[in-house]
Amino acid sequence: MYALPEKRPEQSAVRVLTRCQKLGLLLLLGAVLIGLARSWSGTLIALNGACLTFYLLLVALKAYLIHLSITSRREICFEAAQLAALRDEELPPYTVLVPLYREAAVLPRLIEALEELQYPRDKLEVLLLLEEDDRATIGAAHALALPDHVRMVIVPQALPKTKPRACNLGLALARGELLVVYDAEDRPEPDQLKKAVLGFREVPPEVICLQAKLNFYNPRQNLLTRWFTTDYSVWFDLVLPGLDCIEAPIPLGGTSNHFRVANLRELFGWDPYNVTEDCDLGVRLAVKGYRTRIMDSTTWEEACSALRYWIRQRSRWTKGYIQTYLVHVRRPLAHLRRLGIGKALVFHLMVGGTFLCLLINPVYWLLTTLWFALRWEAFSYLFPFPLILWGLICLFVGNFLFVYSTMLAAYQRGDYDLVKYCLLVPLYWLLASVGAWKGLLQLITRPSYWEKTRHGLDARSSPSAGNPV
Repeated sequence: MYALPEKRPEQSAVRVLTRCQKLGLLLLLGAVLIGLARSWSGTLIALNGACLTFYLLLVALKAYLIHLSITSRREICFEAAQLAALRDEELPPYTVLVPLYREAAVLPRLIEALEELQYPRDKLEVLLLLEEDDRATIGAAHALALPDHVRMVIVPQALPKTKPRACNLGLALARGELLVVYDAEDRPEPDQLKKAVLGFREVPPEVICLQAKLNFYNPRQNLLTRWFTTDYSVWFDLVLPGLDCIEAPIPLGGTSNHFRVANLRELFGWDPYNVTEDCDLGVRLAVKGYRTRIMDSTTWEEACSALRYWIRQRSRWTKGYIQTYLVHVRRPLAHLRRLGIGKALVFHLMVGGTFLCLLINPVYWLLTTLWFALRWEAFSYLFPFPLILWGLICLFVGNFLFVYSTMLAAYQRGDYDLVKYCLLVPLYWLLASVGAWKGLLQLITRPSYWEKTRHGLDARSSPSAGNPV
């Protein structure tokens, strides 16, 4: 369960910062303080210019990725006839890992969803990874009549209590040639495993992961789930396929990533200390010379409908992205050499930029508010020409692009009634920034603490609820 931190500690988030990184941050902080002491206006202008340059690069990259995803349609797709032509005897053994913690309420729904998978039962192995101290979920599993191909695996109690630690135990026990991870509330499309089998046959051997798309079966529960749905649609339908087009490192989703087991073991599985182990693994396999492709199959999940739990989930994601970024910039020259300049730049913008953008957004929103409300005089010192031009481009072009992309993603998914809610999505970004700052502070105090997302809050919890569409 601890193979990566034991055998490749430099690739693990077991330490938040190395000694060299701590020294580098102190030197950077010292340089900023000296600069402020000597010329506060010049230093603030330089910092502002660096942030705006970053924004412009990120806007340009995301616009390019969205353009590629729309025009190229690179996702791996298969027709129903191709799937029907697959014979059971030619299918490889498949392992499904399902890490569970405090999920007794949704366990029956999970088993129903897994039973809908169209795969021969004699070649399918489902491992329910249950934490030793989670008596409620263990008891609920015992109470169910589990099919023969579904078995419980008790994860010994230890720290850190994280999903990747449980998955590493499942990987060690897996008997399949291929493997996929699902979450407790997941409802994958029934033919997803067969699509993955065909996908792995079609792609070159350096492709060791196929990422299915994720979306939600309760998008209309409240305003938060509507925003969350459009957010996921942008990420999985527009951004990740664009990254696939340029063969850049792909931050994996936390579920529905299908792997070649032998290669996953070669990479020592997941980092048990990283709370976005999926993002880290996606980058780590790219650095190793492997690739991920996007598969045109959807796994339906439950959109978090309670703001309290959504903030917890978002703060964990931000904390994990910071962990991943810090791990992969420990040896920046080696990282650059292995990825190349273009892919390394994409990594810095997509992984580093994802959390940095959320952290600095409130600063610029405050500055903009002060300018419009008070005509704040200091604004002219912070934004000399051409910085004022760059700022206006970020404000109008950048925000238009991001709002438009959410509308486009919702429309492309057929969620036409969600398009109008995209006009309010800047409020959603504000909430995301709250979660980001919470995650940054928690990185200092509890770096490997896994903030649990509560499931079973959707309307489908009632017996009368309908099927996901």
